Amino acid sequence: MTAPIIGIVRIANDVLADLAGYAALEVYGVVGMAAPSLRDGVAQVLSLDKLRKGVMVTGDGESVAVDLYVVVEHGTNIAEVSKNLAGRVEYVLTKMADVKVMNVEVHVQGIKVRK
Repeated sequence: MTAPIIGIVRIANDVLADLAGYAALEVYGVVGMAAPSLRDGVAQVLSLDKLRKGVMVTGDGESVAVDLYVVVEHGTNIAEVSKNLAGRVEYVLTKMADVKVMNVEVHVQGIKVRK
């Protein structure tokens, strides 16, 4: 049996943003992540390598707050998608990164028909 390792593990906010971005894409009804600021009033779906730009993670060292900027699929219940999305992201960050999540806010930046 091995002895426990004593120390502190720190996870960068960018890593947490990546985890949250990939977890968000797993939720039914989410087409993709969007940038927090709308350019010309239109939400652009970010490519997979830029997911972290659609996630803002802030924290005080003890816990984190997450803001997600998403584009949802036309015809889905936005409230239900947002609720599922917030729950999924909180679960992934709690289980995979072992961080306490204060809250998850979902900002729907646009609606798009999935092709």
